[in-house]
Amino acid sequence: MAIAWVLVLVTAGLSLARAGPVPTSKPTTAWRGCDIGRFKSLSPRELEAFKKAKDALEYSLKNWSCNSRLFPRNRDLRQLQVWERPVALEAELALTLKVLETMADRSLGDILDQPLHTLRHIHSQLQACVSAQPPAGPQPRGRLHPWLHRLHEASKKESQGCLEASVLFNLFRLLKKDLECVAVGDLCV
Repeated sequence: MAIAWVLVLVTAGLSLARAGPVPTSKPTTAWRGCDIGRFKSLSPRELEAFKKAKDALEYSLKNWSCNSRLFPRNRDLRQLQVWERPVALEAELALTLKVLETMADRSLGDILDQPLHTLRHIHSQLQACVSAQPPAGPQPRGRLHPWLHRLHEASKKESQGCLEASVLFNLFRLLKKDLECVAVGDLCV
């Protein structure tokens, strides 16, 4: 009888060993091969460079007026599914870079050098993570689709002044709130 129990235990042990690891419900904060968690917060030096650039840019935009809001106040990445958030942030960063690079070409280059360097680095890391992930479905639906469409159409429909103002006034939200939300993954609730 004892030999029978030993055989049952050995068989059960071998079956469990072959089954592999047991899935856990541990929250994920990064995708496979991606470590964007390091962007949860920027260094004080980087934030100071962004503040100086924002102050200088605000002065250059003192006479702007826009009727539409490219980045609505009620927009919040937490309203999107976790896999949609980096896609939305990547599109937002791409537009921000495009607009700020245009502004840098107009004699604001020195003040924008460090912020643009930081944004390019974050964007390249995020772009690599987004493109490395398997597609979640055929096309973005729900809240993501209109957001991506709005960003895509902005450079065609908005004046350069409105684009600049929108990007400028959204810059710290992007750096502090949106980037942090994407960096912490499904812990952003």
